Amino acid sequence: MYQFLIQFATMAEQQGLSWQRTAAAAAAISVAATFLVGSYEFVRSVSTSLFISAYGSSKLPYAMTAVPFAMALLVYGYGWLLSRVGAMRALVVSSLSSGVVFLFCYAALKQEGHWAAAFLYVFRQVYIVLIVEQYWSLINSFLKPEQARLYNGPIIGGASIGPVLAGWLIHRKAVALGSEQIILLAVLALLPATLLAYLAYRIAGEPKPSTEEAGGKQGHLHLSLLGQNRGLALLAGVVCLAQVVSTAADLRFSQLLEATIPLKDERTAFLGGFWSTTNLASSCLQFLVTPLLLSILPARWIFLGIPAIHIGSAVLLLARPSLQSAALSLLLFKSVDYSLFRATKELIYIPLSFDARYRAKQVIDTFTYRASMGLTSAALSVATLVAGAIPGSLYPMAAMAAAAAWAGLTLPLTAPKEPRDGV
Repeated sequence: MYQFLIQFATMAEQQGLSWQRTAAAAAAISVAATFLVGSYEFVRSVSTSLFISAYGSSKLPYAMTAVPFAMALLVYGYGWLLSRVGAMRALVVSSLSSGVVFLFCYAALKQEGHWAAAFLYVFRQVYIVLIVEQYWSLINSFLKPEQARLYNGPIIGGASIGPVLAGWLIHRKAVALGSEQIILLAVLALLPATLLAYLAYRIAGEPKPSTEEAGGKQGHLHLSLLGQNRGLALLAGVVCLAQVVSTAADLRFSQLLEATIPLKDERTAFLGGFWSTTNLASSCLQFLVTPLLLSILPARWIFLGIPAIHIGSAVLLLARPSLQSAALSLLLFKSVDYSLFRATKELIYIPLSFDARYRAKQVIDTFTYRASMGLTSAALSVATLVAGAIPGSLYPMAAMAAAAAWAGLTLPLTAPKEPRDGV
């Protein structure tokens, strides 16, 4: 089957069937993402539940504080690997290495190594964004802007099938299987994800850097791009503020989850159902709402509307604190982030250079994405140490403030600019 698909890709390239190749590459990377995000769904629910059992939800901010340091190491390692072996091999290595780490954590947890729960929680925060952004680097390299407005929603929509099914399986089987066994399912799902992502590269062709960028000549991360391109700098600010909103919603949700469902496997099952519902909502947005809005609205109105939604959900959580309102707030953030925000944001990268799509993108959408979460958690940890337990109302208030600042940054980000700014 695999050889047949490779032969199809080669034939399409030889015959110059660009639309067939584009559609085949989009389908391959979408199905790869289904397995990848399905794998992440297995480990996300399990790692949160195991961490809470080992350390309690009050220690989550400390674990999140470690994420930026892990992310910095991983992103730099990726940049070095990209310079040495190219984009396609860097993706294969990072994907398979993640599976090895999961097996290591599984073995440690079976030996009652509680430290592995913390390690797994931190690693799952960093590996997924590193690999997902590599998928998008490829997508942004073979799609034209007008194609992206049509394809981005369905590509993400196809990717949502895996996590919906994974969440449903966790919800139904976590108590019977035991939380630790689900880690093995995450490893298994990474194998077809890696194969299909490799296939997508073979179909679309591996993007090549310019002579000036080849081999990481401008640096493995090419950080100077953020100073040279105002649009990229503003986008980094938007991503940073968006993650403040996400972190505040996530921590408040975890607090109320621990208080409401104290037993580990029952909590894992609840999380599986919650994330399955979240991914189902995201899928509906991806297939139906995102392509429609991208076709009829300018990016400015979409970028402004998204933080407005989060301000509204934070107001509700502040007024009526409960597991249900916290779940709604987190569900809205994640479903919109995975669909409309993602599809719109990726349009910014398409006209830019190889290093902007493969290096600066990792700094913005991987390191900044998780560093913001870690810094927000660090600030909350310091506040806890100084003042003792902080009121739950602080979390939705922080989310509202960050969403308002996020909306403010979208104005210069989406203002008319020179074409070189890529916005």
